[in-house]
Amino acid sequence: MQTVMLGLALAANPTNPNPAWDDGWAERESWALTDHVQLSDEAEFLRAGESYFSPDGHMVIFQGTPRPGPGETAERHYGMYVAPVIRRGGRIVGLGRTNLLTNPGSSNTCGWFHPTDYHTGEEYLILYGTTTTAPDEEAASGYQRGTSRYTWQFPNEMEVVRQRIRAGDSERPWIGDEPEFIWQRDGYDAEGSWSPDGRHILYTRLEPGSDEGDLWILDTKTGVHTELVAEPGYDGGPFFSPCGTRICYRSDRRGDKALQLFIAELAFDADGAVTGIEREIPITDNEHVNWAPFFTPCGTMLFYASSEVSHSNYEVFATEATGDHPPRERPRVRITDARGFDGLPVFSPDGQWMMWTAQRGALVADETRPSSQLWAARIDLDAVRARLAEERRRIADELLEENFEEYMPGG
Repeated sequence: MQTVMLGLALAANPTNPNPAWDDGWAERESWALTDHVQLSDEAEFLRAGESYFSPDGHMVIFQGTPRPGPGETAERHYGMYVAPVIRRGGRIVGLGRTNLLTNPGSSNTCGWFHPTDYHTGEEYLILYGTTTTAPDEEAASGYQRGTSRYTWQFPNEMEVVRQRIRAGDSERPWIGDEPEFIWQRDGYDAEGSWSPDGRHILYTRLEPGSDEGDLWILDTKTGVHTELVAEPGYDGGPFFSPCGTRICYRSDRRGDKALQLFIAELAFDADGAVTGIEREIPITDNEHVNWAPFFTPCGTMLFYASSEVSHSNYEVFATEATGDHPPRERPRVRITDARGFDGLPVFSPDGQWMMWTAQRGALVADETRPSSQLWAARIDLDAVRARLAEERRRIADELLEENFEEYMPGG
């Protein structure tokens, strides 16, 4: 597979590259997020998103669509990229040279690093979903929320592959080996990630032509695939908790395409293989689209994207990932506060940085809103935890007042 090198994407920490679009987000977010930096460059990418750190925090993997040159046609689908993280004095200031690992024309999504199979700065093992060649557009099923642009496709050719990447020289800093199919079958298989110990792969599967996704898990030790969640509608976007005993995911089981979030506790056999779901805990239950949940490194909080503000202004929220509170009693706080899309939050392994996809950069050419690009900021998880505790107390007081008003003493 050809590895294509693109230009340097080292950012100079643009605190706000587009104040005309929104001049106040840095101050509004400063209670939780500081040292904002745009990682991907709109001059290089029409759009970039869904990025994840390597387990040592030295690399990121993400999907992007390159900006075409004069007279060239833009790619229809995302390619899969990796890039080194550039730090100065412990502060993330940008990305090094970006590296395209996939074939032009193929559709690619959901990259992930193996948690233990790597040598820092030299070699990493990754997985991602890919069609390897151009997908059959007419045969691809899809998900769409009403008439909004909240939509994506499920090509039947999508398979999960693994690929080893190695550091090269200054002209070819990262080189990808040929990708290997982890398994192959008709239908959509993607949205994969390894468990913290590397034994299991959690993923989403759709039967050919279906738009109803189910959650599956592969035990790489035994080769056994086990279905975990098969509710009506689309269940997807699963991730392991840091301890590897729980998973989080989104679900459209109500049939209204207002995605809701769940956490499930996994069941294991004596050999450590996942055998199913022990119990499921609903996290949200509202009229909004809630998706892209991700555990904090401590495992006690869940960050996610939501349309709670509006469908034209998704924002990142945080909630508690522990306890058995019903959704109505589970506190949540807003993390991002900017015009445009903010979503797909993830964290550096040390919990010091949040990386996400945002529309808050510079406008290019005839754009009417900034393109989706990768951003990072220093995150104060203690401040988030404190606000959640404050919100929990507010909810408890509100419930106490409601119960008092409903109390009718006997005559």
